[in-house]
Amino acid sequence: MNAITTDARDTDDSLQRLENLAGISQRLLERARAMGASQAEVSCSEERGLEVNVRLGEVETVESTHDRGIAVTVYFGQRKGSASTADLQEASLESTVAQACAIARHTEDDPAAGLADPALMAHDFPDLDGWHPWALGADQALDLALACEAAGRSVDGRISNSDGASAATAQSLSVYANSHGFIGRERSSHHSIGCALIAGQGDGMQRDGWYSSAIAREDLETPEAIGRRAAERTVARLQPRSLPTGEAQVLFSAEVARSLIGHLLGAVSGGALYRRASFLLDSVGTRLFPDWFGIDELPLLQRGLRSCAFDSEGVATRNSALVAGGILQRYLLGSYSARRLGLQTTANAGGVHNLQVAANAGDLRSMVKGMGRGLLVTELMGQGVNSITGDYSRGAGGFWVENGEIAYPVDGVTIAGNLKQMFAGMEAVGSDVDLRSHVRTGSILIGKMTVAGAD
Repeated sequence: MNAITTDARDTDDSLQRLENLAGISQRLLERARAMGASQAEVSCSEERGLEVNVRLGEVETVESTHDRGIAVTVYFGQRKGSASTADLQEASLESTVAQACAIARHTEDDPAAGLADPALMAHDFPDLDGWHPWALGADQALDLALACEAAGRSVDGRISNSDGASAATAQSLSVYANSHGFIGRERSSHHSIGCALIAGQGDGMQRDGWYSSAIAREDLETPEAIGRRAAERTVARLQPRSLPTGEAQVLFSAEVARSLIGHLLGAVSGGALYRRASFLLDSVGTRLFPDWFGIDELPLLQRGLRSCAFDSEGVATRNSALVAGGILQRYLLGSYSARRLGLQTTANAGGVHNLQVAANAGDLRSMVKGMGRGLLVTELMGQGVNSITGDYSRGAGGFWVENGEIAYPVDGVTIAGNLKQMFAGMEAVGSDVDLRSHVRTGSILIGKMTVAGAD
């Protein structure tokens, strides 16, 4: 892979571009102050990227992007106004500030509005190894995508078609500044290669795929390995069966297990809590999971997908537990939701950073063997989750397990339960962590769920 690429860092001008964005943000803050704003904040971003798509050995799309945006928020006391632009001309920037101020003057006071506490602003900005740009040209990207698809299509004669393969690279620069005197700069990169294939004929066709994504290109799987894995996953799904309705153990593979953690995050986020739209109201300090279970937030993780020394309000981040000993330790709050709840921000304005779910089991193979009998879920469909009651019902596909071995593929089933009971009923988390997400978890075994099949 390295033989057909050059290192973008050899001609990297990102620091100069960051300084330019920082200068723009400072000028906008000064303009907001001159227009009478008591507080103000500015977010500036610039993104560049390339994505190519191929199918059946032919080029489908080549897309190069270069986007930028400026967002200004001003406060007149506790009245708030926001405006944005993509135009860096001085007249447009000045007009954006004026629009934000005009909006603020016509809004009602909001007691929770305002910048985060100045005492909470970040002061240390360590290098978290998130900047690995890749000078990937269109021709080289097409070669990678074509090699990925070709490798997958050659694995098995039952691979009858392709949904295509892709290769992409992107880099992002951002600056956040506010009238507390805070200014924070971020550089990030992200690269991916993926492939989706179709096996079988007619009504018996099945589709699956695989992809690799990483901050640095050297952490990507090879195109050939991605294609082969996509093919193996696709062929394994041929001739699926349904299941009789009943109760069974359910093992969520790592790539779908993170959705369970996502439901937890939604339920403990400030917005859901102050709107009273969560099944986990007043749950801090209560046991939600078995006593061996834990989740740590690691915003300062080296080369983490969501690593940053500050959140989207400039508040300093720190490594901390979200769940320890099975007990929920805190909510996920920005300053606005924290004020609405009478609490303090947890440096989660803009979302969570890297989450690490503690493992107490081995890899997927050993978990399947230990489960003995049940359903291995590798695909979820639909959005059947009630955020207020925690009721859970989703379409699923995967494999039925008998005597600790995969017996046959399964499709057309629904798995159902209640998230509180599912959390409490977690029996194991595997060591097979899927590193393609900022939610780093292995496979998750739940002791009992309802599985509804075709009968």
